[in-house]
Amino acid sequence: MTQTFTYLRWPFLLTVIGLASSYWLGYQTTGTVAGAVSFLLIGGILAVLEISLSFDNAIVNANILKDMDPKWQQRFLTWGILIAVFGMRIVFPLAVVVIAAKIGPISAVVLAATDPQEYARIMDDAHVGISAFGGTFLMMVALSYFMDQSKEVDWIGSIERRLRSLASIRGLEIAVVLFAALILSTVLPNEESATFLFAAVCGLVTFLAVELVAHFLDAQKEAQTMAAKGGLGAFLYLEVLDASFSFDGVIGAFALTQNLFLIAIGLGIGAFYVRSMTIMLVEQKTLSEFRYLEHGAFYSVLALAMIMYAQSLVHIPEVITGLIGAGLISLSLFSSIRHNKAEKKA
Repeated sequence: MTQTFTYLRWPFLLTVIGLASSYWLGYQTTGTVAGAVSFLLIGGILAVLEISLSFDNAIVNANILKDMDPKWQQRFLTWGILIAVFGMRIVFPLAVVVIAAKIGPISAVVLAATDPQEYARIMDDAHVGISAFGGTFLMMVALSYFMDQSKEVDWIGSIERRLRSLASIRGLEIAVVLFAALILSTVLPNEESATFLFAAVCGLVTFLAVELVAHFLDAQKEAQTMAAKGGLGAFLYLEVLDASFSFDGVIGAFALTQNLFLIAIGLGIGAFYVRSMTIMLVEQKTLSEFRYLEHGAFYSVLALAMIMYAQSLVHIPEVITGLIGAGLISLSLFSSIRHNKAEKKA
């Protein structure tokens, strides 16, 4: 219990600062105590939303991070948190509006501060491209994990053995993702169909480019995958992966509030908890203790990718996304505990 608190002391401190900032922002925006309390509550809900949606992110990050060079581990946990909080929670929403509305960055900040409803509308209009890009990248992450001939441990054997046997077919995971994108694009309106396909191809190219860079930079360290004892390559891969996990949280946050600064505070609090959980999983070697936990996380990644694709057609409440991810991880944790008990008895 004491060890757990050690990992969470900074997130606890930042939670207090963040919630106090939410209250202050609410009072400055509305001029009333009721408005300030409303902002405080929304900030807390956003933090919980981010944690629930990103727990699988922490497990996947830990799975990659545990094999990285200690120097790059530290860089990911320091530089990475700045990129995660400032980049994805502030710069990314602004960049979407800059591109979609064809305005300058300063104008986007002014729009976020003076006309949050119009700002949220522009973000909502861009959801098809965002869902396609993030869904494609995450689907490639999940399929690359399961379609791996070197993978030795199976959780759901009937599925994972079949997927592993298909790994010998070169480029099959790429074909599966492209086929899924093509099928979905046929049921979208013409304009959205073109946007979806373009964004999906961009997501695929980004995954392949990061994988190529990772292999190139890590070749001297005999990297077997993009995650093996990685340096800059694995760092870049983790940052893009982090960004893909963040898409649904950032977009979903606009359903609760149109205030960009409140979104940045609430999701930023959650991001610090996710980073702390990642550190704890790596240093406590939790993944080796619970052998199926990472399987549950990658199933959750696959489910999230499918949900992001589906959101191009219908709105899926973020609570459902969070529950699916939490459910899969909980099941894998239960299976791991049961396996450990059976081994002890044996």
